[in-house]
Amino acid sequence: MAVSNQPPDSRFSYVVLVARRARQLMAGGRPLIDNPRNNKYTRVAEEELQRGMLEYELSEAFDGTEDKDGKKKKS
Repeated sequence: MAVSNQPPDSRFSYVVLVARRARQLMAGGRPLIDNPRNNKYTRVAEEELQRGMLEYELSEAFDGTEDKDGKKKKS
């Protein structure tokens, strides 16, 4: 697993990351952006992720290589 700061390819992983960051902001965390385009927590979190300001590490379960049943996709 590698640490990344670019948005993940998986939509599910993207939503999970934005939701986690939005919860941090709601709990009193400071935005990493000086002048966000929107003041909603989810939009600020999304903008931070799009700008590559958030570092994260995805486990194998979230790397997008599994289908909806949790089975590995064939390459």
